[in-house]
Amino acid sequence: MKTLNNHTLLYDEDCPLCNIYTSGFIKVKMLDENGRKSYASIIKEEQNYIDFNRAKNEIALVDTQNKKVFYGIDSLLKVIGTSFPWIEKIGNWKPINYGLKKVYKFISYNRKVIAPSVIKNKNTTECVPDFNVKYRMFYILFANFFTAIILFQYAKMITLLPKANFGREILLAIGQIGFQYLFIQKLDKQKQLNYIGNLVTVSVMGSLVLLPILLLNQFVIINEYLILGWFGLTVSIMILEHFRRIKLLELPKYLTMTWVLYRIIALLIILNS
Repeated sequence: MKTLNNHTLLYDEDCPLCNIYTSGFIKVKMLDENGRKSYASIIKEEQNYIDFNRAKNEIALVDTQNKKVFYGIDSLLKVIGTSFPWIEKIGNWKPINYGLKKVYKFISYNRKVIAPSVIKNKNTTECVPDFNVKYRMFYILFANFFTAIILFQYAKMITLLPKANFGREILLAIGQIGFQYLFIQKLDKQKQLNYIGNLVTVSVMGSLVLLPILLLNQFVIINEYLILGWFGLTVSIMILEHFRRIKLLELPKYLTMTWVLYRIIALLIILNS
């Protein structure tokens, strides 16, 4: 790999994804040993040429010699492009670059509901992205649709349940949000959408856990009791993950109980349909 020297990425130290790919750049020597720095450690002098607020939403790559700064997808293309110029060339083609920037923003604006972190003291400098309603709503819709597809395919493998129906899975996903909303009405709109974002992320995680069995079933016949057992294990993992996120968000713990209650009610309705 060709190393991009004298450049530093300002990353969110509380973001698992940011930690993984920035440290990865250094390990494979795309960046030198000083190639990343926590956003929280930006010094006053650096704020003269770094857009402090923009760097919260789009990871900043600082040219430490020329004091030039790249943001978001442009910073990543700069790092990768040093080792693979053809990737940077394709990525900078206007139609591709436009799409990459939209995908980047979709992930960046939702990274705190994809991987939440502990709420720190208000006086602590945090790399928290701006709250963007458009991208949050798009994420919620995407997560519901993805979850419904996986659950629909998984339900088709369980003959003990009524015949699988994609519309039913969509309604169940939307219904979960509506049911939980009854218990978060007193929160402000931002906290409501932050919780709902975490809620659908738990559903996506559950779907990803089901995916290996779904794929394996395309090649071998899997015992239905194993399929049911795996589903039960997945639900248990989701309950624990929901509870973990509730604690991180400092929200009432009973929200996990209402989450479980909805699942029980939904199952009873399915079995009696």
